[in-house]
Amino acid sequence: MPDPVSVLVVDDSALMRNLVSKIIEATPGLKVADKAMNGIFALQKIPRCDPDVIVLDIEMPEMNGIEFLKERKRLGLAVPVVILSSVATEGAAITMEALSLGAVDFITKPSGSVSSDIHTVAGQLSRLLLAYGSQYQKKRGRVAPQYNFEAPERFFEPAPLLEERAAERARPQAPAPLRAPGPVELIAIGISTGGPNALREVFSRIDPQLPQPVLVVQHMPPGFTEEFAKSLDRICPLEVKEAAEGDLVKPGRVLIAQGDRHLEVERRPLGAVVHVTETPAVNGHRPSADVLFASVAKAYGNRAMGIIMTGMGRDGAKELGSIFREGGITLGQDEGSSVVYGMPKAAFEMGHVTQQVSLADMAATISRLARQQR
Repeated sequence: MPDPVSVLVVDDSALMRNLVSKIIEATPGLKVADKAMNGIFALQKIPRCDPDVIVLDIEMPEMNGIEFLKERKRLGLAVPVVILSSVATEGAAITMEALSLGAVDFITKPSGSVSSDIHTVAGQLSRLLLAYGSQYQKKRGRVAPQYNFEAPERFFEPAPLLEERAAERARPQAPAPLRAPGPVELIAIGISTGGPNALREVFSRIDPQLPQPVLVVQHMPPGFTEEFAKSLDRICPLEVKEAAEGDLVKPGRVLIAQGDRHLEVERRPLGAVVHVTETPAVNGHRPSADVLFASVAKAYGNRAMGIIMTGMGRDGAKELGSIFREGGITLGQDEGSSVVYGMPKAAFEMGHVTQQVSLADMAATISRLARQQR
């Protein structure tokens, strides 16, 4: 039998440590490995409790979260770290620094550093801890439990049911594309859980001479996408910015969808622009990859490249098919390199992915296809 994912809870607030621990213990497949009140105690406890994942506060005395991540990096510790972050602008900048130092993802605290409202993000926290913890178990050669991340409300569904459901779903034969791919004029990416670091990997290695503009939907709360775009801009040879209403879609520019706003593209006689909209959430998300892909298929047809990457659920899977049917190129991140093989798996099973690509090869594949299809 697989072992539960063990979690080290690091927070200077005894209230938060207890609240987070209760969420963990109430989640099938998770257990509390230990608790620590700051980074110093966490470093001391890691060798003893050997956690599969750490949930880490930022603001703590003696050794805060950023200092802990720097020391973790110096010591070569590989255990994944999920940040508990505030929603303030300053908190967004610090959270992006934490991601650059190796944190794998973050959760926003609903109302400050000590909040009894933490239960409002309990499901999200549990799913992230299960995803990153089980992935780390596999890397260490342990028998990791399997979870159904396609339907978040059933994230702890046991493996036998997963296998039964997989057997029921044969990959359908997607309709043949209406035409052959044309010259690629736009690249669109949809991504979720595991996305911040996956996008850092892609954009740090992308072709500096990439001639196509890139539009990205990364599921992320409001207040963080501007800082996220800035953090990518620092490591990417292309210009990266948070999308604003009416922004020009032009070569060498990467536009990141705003948190809690959909991103769509419109072609005009003198060029293309993006629209930032507040229409209802799709698939439970705003921004939604499906909304972006649908607008891309309508505006660019077979002259688009659509890419779906790591993430829970099915957002983007349906409308990636619109790009596929128009004759555009469609890529999906493969299972082995996805933190959660939910979104790309759904798209692949629908027959909407023409090529599966590992994260390590994604930047090179995008760059090569973008050059070939010019």
